[in-house]
Order: sequence, then structure tokens, then C-alpha cells
Amino acid sequence: MTPADMAATYAAAFTQSRPWSTQEFQTLLQSPHVFAAGDQRAFALVRVIADEAELLTIATDPAFQRQGLARQVMAGWQAEAARRGAVTAFLEVAADNTPAINLYESCGFESCGRRAAYYQRTQGQAADALLMQRDLR
Repeated sequence: MTPADMAATYAAAFTQSRPWSTQEFQTLLQSPHVFAAGDQRAFALVRVIADEAELLTIATDPAFQRQGLARQVMAGWQAEAARRGAVTAFLEVAADNTPAINLYESCGFESCGRRAAYYQRTQGQAADALLMQRDLR
């Protein structure tokens, strides 16, 4: 999976906000702390620093949604983060993204905070971000 593949999947999955560019994915992946899990159909981009993992983004191509791929990617990145020494995982999700919140909760994440008007939308009001975490041990 290339940064261009990631950008294409991301753009297809996230139509309410500015898509990340190929260059943005390429720059992130140049860091020794960042890794990708999954493939062109569904992927996650994760950063591990010290004993903390942060889900930077996860995207599933709409043509492949509702097939369990995001759940597989979630399990894969968490296992790799733990292998890299992470004991806690964090993520942010738009408060109006009920399917993603349900996925994260089913994967053991719990709400631990909120950022008001964090996600800017191309149309309509900005959405709050829910902060979620879970123990990886």
C-alpha cells in the first residue's frame, strides 16, 4: 500500500472534510514512530512514542464497508503497537460519527475527553472530537 493508495482510500471514505494528500501520508510514514496497518481497502495509520499509541486515522473504502475490515485493522494495529512497546492507545473521533464510535467501543475504547468544534466540515458546523483510550496489556 502506497501513500497514494492511502490518500485515495481516505478521500473516498471522508467526504465531509478535507482529504489528506499523498504528500501528507508520505511525510507521516517517513517517521520511525509511524506505521500503517491494513491494505488499500481499509487501513490505519498509527504513531507509537514511548509506551503510548495514537491512532492518527483509519479509513475504509466505501465499497468495502460493513465487511469487518475495519475491525480487523483495529486488531492488527493494536497488536503491532503493543509489540512496539505501547501499553495505552488513544484516538479521536468526531462526536457525530456513530458507526466509528460503536466500532471503537466494541474494541475496548472508552471516552476520556472532548474537544469542542475540533473537526471542521466542508459544509455545516464543526463537530466535536471525542477522545478515547484503552489499555493494550
